Amino acid sequence: MKLWIVVCLTVMLGSCSSQPTQIERTQPNIVILFADDLGYGDLASYGHPYIRTPNLDDLAAEGQRWTDFYVAAPVCSPSRGALMTGKLPNRTGLYGRQINVMFPNDTVGMPYDEETLAESLKNQGYATAIIGKWHLGDAPDFYPTRHGFDYWYGSPYSNDMDWVGVRGFEELMTLAAQGKMAELQAEVTARQPKYFDPKLEYWNVPLIRSERNGKGFTDEIVERPTDQRTLTKRYTSEAIQFIERKKNDPFLLYVPYNMPHTPIFRSDAFVDKSLGGRYGDVIEELDWSVGKIVSKLEEIGLAKNTLVIFTSDNGPWRAMQHHGGSSGLLRDGKGTTFEGGMRVPAIFWWPDSIDPAVVSDIGSTLDIHATVLALAGTNATNTDGLDLTRTLKSRAPSPRQGLAYYRGGELRAFRKGPYKLHLVTEGAYNLPPKRTEHENPILYNLMDDPSEQFDIAAENPEVVAELLRALEEHQQGMTEQPPIFDQRLKVLQP
Repeated sequence: MKLWIVVCLTVMLGSCSSQPTQIERTQPNIVILFADDLGYGDLASYGHPYIRTPNLDDLAAEGQRWTDFYVAAPVCSPSRGALMTGKLPNRTGLYGRQINVMFPNDTVGMPYDEETLAESLKNQGYATAIIGKWHLGDAPDFYPTRHGFDYWYGSPYSNDMDWVGVRGFEELMTLAAQGKMAELQAEVTARQPKYFDPKLEYWNVPLIRSERNGKGFTDEIVERPTDQRTLTKRYTSEAIQFIERKKNDPFLLYVPYNMPHTPIFRSDAFVDKSLGGRYGDVIEELDWSVGKIVSKLEEIGLAKNTLVIFTSDNGPWRAMQHHGGSSGLLRDGKGTTFEGGMRVPAIFWWPDSIDPAVVSDIGSTLDIHATVLALAGTNATNTDGLDLTRTLKSRAPSPRQGLAYYRGGELRAFRKGPYKLHLVTEGAYNLPPKRTEHENPILYNLMDDPSEQFDIAAENPEVVAELLRALEEHQQGMTEQPPIFDQRLKVLQP
């Protein structure tokens, strides 16, 4: 992290300093930097040998780096919905049993009866902005500006959606409904080479600007198709401008980057820069972006009154091979309930407030909601999240002792303490292992075996019984909503 260099020139009548005046408020600013498909092993501070991330490494050294931090779902839309609401996807309906995420031209989105983090903070006097990918409804009625954000500049869904010159989503779903799986698989397989040699013209993803305007909204498409090569740079510029505009008010700045979700693009300045190849270029540009945003906070004296959180929406997309990132020593990746699918990097930085440490307690993106609201002076209600404030400020043990692993609305695994119990195991995106429902659940000790290789259930029946009781207690407390994403299938029904 760039440090302030204070130069004092003592002259006849006094001295001068470049040290910024720190702005102190009761309510901290909140900056959430949210990568897309970033793997557990993709940062230098998490063990990558070739990708250089000096800015994130500095944040990790000066703040807290969590080793056991999780998302609420192993794919995009339900994970983001959980971050925004502090609730598991099954509780809000932001999931699908047949359709995993939201797609272009959806007629549904974030439910209006769910209060988002942005809405809660607006009620506490915060200015709010999202700079980046939303993926919780692309119809204007479901834009983030309709859910508590004052300003949005970004994409409505993933950067590989809205393909040009190929069958659309409804056509693919029709093939599935007709049982033409071989034809569907051939269509999907034919697209893979385009991921590995991406061209801007392959996708028609829009770049949108939306803002509150009095009692209404102003929405515009800035660019279509989006020039994805410059997205990270433009998001960085927009984020810095928002900080400058709102420096005198408490603010929430949510920056959900499109990268490194495939197709991966980077600006000219980062082409062939990394030893880690094209994927490394993309990660190093994200690191550059983080550095610029934090430097702006330092420059205008906001650093000591701003909590910065960096994490990811799920694990790496292993089907994308060298374009898909690494889960390090963790097993599998995106789409699965193995550790590589749901355990993600997490760095918390807040100078003079966070007690620096490497934290190996359990935490979750669900907890960001409760923690931020507590810091803002209010309490989260009807939440699955827990307040991590004492852990951040004084290294008290995390209040989270357990974690449920859901995929497609199905509870597949449960963790309590160091132990993890698998009821159902399955790979994703046509990668092994095949789906197995375990009559005798699999048990791992994640402290001894973070790669989930050695089943110790037979030797530990009392631990299995304890986790089954905890899992049952969790299920009894779950009030489930119907899956919103699957509503799109109704139009295909005769």
